[in-house]
Amino acid sequence: MSPQTLTDFFLSRASACPYSPDRVGRLVFTDLSSAGEPRELHAQLSRAGFRRSQGIAYKPNCPECQACRAVRVPVAKFSPGRGLQRIARRSAGVTATVMAAKGRGEHYALFHRYVRSRHGDGGMAGMSFDDYLAMVQDTPVPSELIEFRTENGDLYGVCLTDLLDDGLSLVYSFFDPDMAAQSPGKFIILWHMEEAKRRGLPHVYLGYWIEESRKMAYKARFRPLEAHGPNGWQPL
Repeated sequence: MSPQTLTDFFLSRASACPYSPDRVGRLVFTDLSSAGEPRELHAQLSRAGFRRSQGIAYKPNCPECQACRAVRVPVAKFSPGRGLQRIARRSAGVTATVMAAKGRGEHYALFHRYVRSRHGDGGMAGMSFDDYLAMVQDTPVPSELIEFRTENGDLYGVCLTDLLDDGLSLVYSFFDPDMAAQSPGKFIILWHMEEAKRRGLPHVYLGYWIEESRKMAYKARFRPLEAHGPNGWQPL
């Protein structure tokens, strides 16, 4: 890390793990906005397995568990299986629009429906519109919103995406829960694979993956998948 991007790191207090409540979790984190070049620092930390939430870059640092692993897909080697190909065909009429990372009422309404349907027992279920605005807009690094709509113009899904020098990083995506049978979450990733290829970017970052988590199992379908560990990025 160059002298221009040196920053302070902190360790969070121990708390119950959101994925395994019987375990204790901690995070190491830093404030990206405190760096002289937050975009460069964010890119470096992403390559080291960190993720971003608003102006904070964080990484699990749990004393007794290393289950959370940052994963990414190398675009040039990606080959969708038959299941992903079927999803792409079913969603062929869905269009994507890249727009500025600004909060919109229609997006928040869909976000609220999605969270209540899929994660009703989680902390995000009670997020107000102001909370949503902060999630989308409070960022010191380049970000975009990708809006997906059906052929009829209905809002299909939205993804907050960070622009890295070596890829696209999916910060948070949500979709119409009534369309869950069409696998919109996987389609949103497929779109990012094609978009990264179009922009000449080598990776798509998918966040953290836990092998035992059923909710995260879909990420393993995007092969070859690389996970960050003590020896850097390695194929799973």
